[in-house]
Amino acid sequence: MLNALSVDVEDWFQVGAFERTIDRADWDGLTHRVEANTDAVLQLFDDAGVKATFFTLGWVAERYPALMRRIVSAGHELASHGYDHARVFTFTPDQFRADLRKSRTILEDASGQRVTGYRAPSFSIDTRTPWAHMILAEEGYRYSSSVAPIRHDHYGWPDSPRFAWKPVKDASLIELPVTTAKLGSRTLAAGGGGFFRLLPYGFSRWAIRQVNGQEARPAIIYFHPWEIDPDQPRVSGAPLRSRLRHYSNLSVMAAKLRRLTRDFAWTRVDALADAEAARAS
Repeated sequence: MLNALSVDVEDWFQVGAFERTIDRADWDGLTHRVEANTDAVLQLFDDAGVKATFFTLGWVAERYPALMRRIVSAGHELASHGYDHARVFTFTPDQFRADLRKSRTILEDASGQRVTGYRAPSFSIDTRTPWAHMILAEEGYRYSSSVAPIRHDHYGWPDSPRFAWKPVKDASLIELPVTTAKLGSRTLAAGGGGFFRLLPYGFSRWAIRQVNGQEARPAIIYFHPWEIDPDQPRVSGAPLRSRLRHYSNLSVMAAKLRRLTRDFAWTRVDALADAEAARAS
């Protein structure tokens, strides 16, 4: 079973946990670590023989176009993560369309490749944004991986289907939710990120095996380049809960990822979207 591995390319100061602590106007004056961290991820994937999808902020691509070219030249997919990590439900429909167009133009100009995939910052397509999938379809995106079908204090659409679905009638757009697992009647977050970093590796292995084996579906896993960087700056003014989530287990993340690449087979998210489209036809 081929699963999809993805990277949400953003710097340590651009995460949702710090959005009320660090002003966007201050981003350029902070220490940027995203290029070096993403290069380390590229090396990890090259060592493992893995191809993946890099959902990248337009803000990052604007400043590091050579990094975008290194991503695509290594055989990975470059996809959009919006411009500056603003959550979709903070936009009007017109503002969302403008953000999509701005970030896509930057990514395509930097990489020389067409961008057809999108992931909303903080999985922020949910019941508050009933127009978002239609706009993605109108803008020509092949797929979105923007929904977390769970309950969470920061995001979630618990009533969404857990696996690939078509959110717009008579459109080819496919939504590929991030992976969840079932424990009795409970739906558990198992798609990577902080859950992968904070919980024992055995939980993720169990969840992926459940999805692959019992449900015969591929898993979609994600993480961030800053999660393999234990030496990143500390944000002392952030809430304690945010700091615990952000900084815990950074030193073990790279080793867990290497183990993940050995234990399962991986591909890009666009390849999974193609397979799901064929499955639905």
